[in-house]
Amino acid sequence: MKFSGLAFVVIMIMVLLDVYTYFVIRSVSSGASSRTKVIISIVYWLISFLAITGLLLFAFTPQEFLGKKLRMYMFALIIALLFSKLIASVFFLIDDLRRGIQWIFSKIFMKGSGTAGDMPVQISRSAFLSWMGITLGGSFLTTMLYGFSNKYNYQLKNVQLKFDNLPEGLRGMRVAFFSDVHSGSFDNKKAVARGVELIRAQKADLIIFGGDLVNDMSSEIDPYMDIFSTLEAPMGVYSVLGNHDYGDYARWPINGVSKEENLDILVQREAQLGWKLLRNEHVILERNGAQFPLIGVENWSNVGHFPKYGDLPKAYRGTEAFPFKILISHDPSHWDAQIRPDFPDVDLTLSGHTHGFQFGVEIPGFRWSPIQYIYKEWDGLYENGSQKLYVNPGYGFLGYPGRVGILPEITLFEFV
Repeated sequence: MKFSGLAFVVIMIMVLLDVYTYFVIRSVSSGASSRTKVIISIVYWLISFLAITGLLLFAFTPQEFLGKKLRMYMFALIIALLFSKLIASVFFLIDDLRRGIQWIFSKIFMKGSGTAGDMPVQISRSAFLSWMGITLGGSFLTTMLYGFSNKYNYQLKNVQLKFDNLPEGLRGMRVAFFSDVHSGSFDNKKAVARGVELIRAQKADLIIFGGDLVNDMSSEIDPYMDIFSTLEAPMGVYSVLGNHDYGDYARWPINGVSKEENLDILVQREAQLGWKLLRNEHVILERNGAQFPLIGVENWSNVGHFPKYGDLPKAYRGTEAFPFKILISHDPSHWDAQIRPDFPDVDLTLSGHTHGFQFGVEIPGFRWSPIQYIYKEWDGLYENGSQKLYVNPGYGFLGYPGRVGILPEITLFEFV
């Protein structure tokens, strides 16, 4: 019921934006031929009609209708179209405010001049502002469409980490880290396999997965078990649970499986992959005679409605005597909220979760993404004193089947 109400509100916004944008387009194309104007009107309203129809189908039909892949792309296109019109409307609104202020001034200062009283004041639209809005809105839509091609464009990022208290035997250790697979969103098994092969090619001493293997259902990983089971490393493959792995965002039971059973199956699947799932616990790993604890907690968030299943005090207990510690915690908000203030001897925390919003800008000297207004630490390496946090922007994708600027990443750490 709540989702239906939200869909109705979105549809009303779409209709208002459609009408508003159409009048602007009609204004800037007033000099075109009659035939061209008819074609523009037909194409515009046909696209708008299809978008609203698509949203209705998405909101009021079962998930099986039209198939997962088509529904995912259809929803992404609708949202991209909606935001492109919102961006364009900002400039249209600025122009309308300009026209309104100009009209008010004309009524005040031209009163009695004969012009204002005898006929309405005509103030034309700014062609510059109108075309700027149309151009930027169209550019955003084009960029989102281009982003579809980037969802499997895996990037290897090499990161050197230096710690003053690093045991000598750990120098030179290579750790491959990836997060947020979201296997329920995949639609290209060969592309997924290329990413896994890239991880394998690094020949890391240790492989770590940061959570969110599935979107909701444990069965989503089944078609990819043969791919991810090929991951292996001398020191092992370790993982934690992310917020999506618990099935909190689905209505259970599904196909006769309860939420609790679904999680149990997912835990079994990770074991079948050959991964060691750390659920509020730690393991002691060794390399060249040096030992360190790898601590893994269940999802713990300090943002919004995300749950706190993690128990770091429990997972940490027994690691006090070790001079160097690595922690896996899916949600990076955990770092500032509990890890740094309460566990200052946790040297390195590895997180995921944010996806970098799958949209942003990363160039030398400048990084931006809308997610930064929710998460202070959202992508890459962060340091505070002797403690470090690394946020991986994700291996997979969720919702929007693409990436713009923030590409899927496999991180390779080298301890120096």
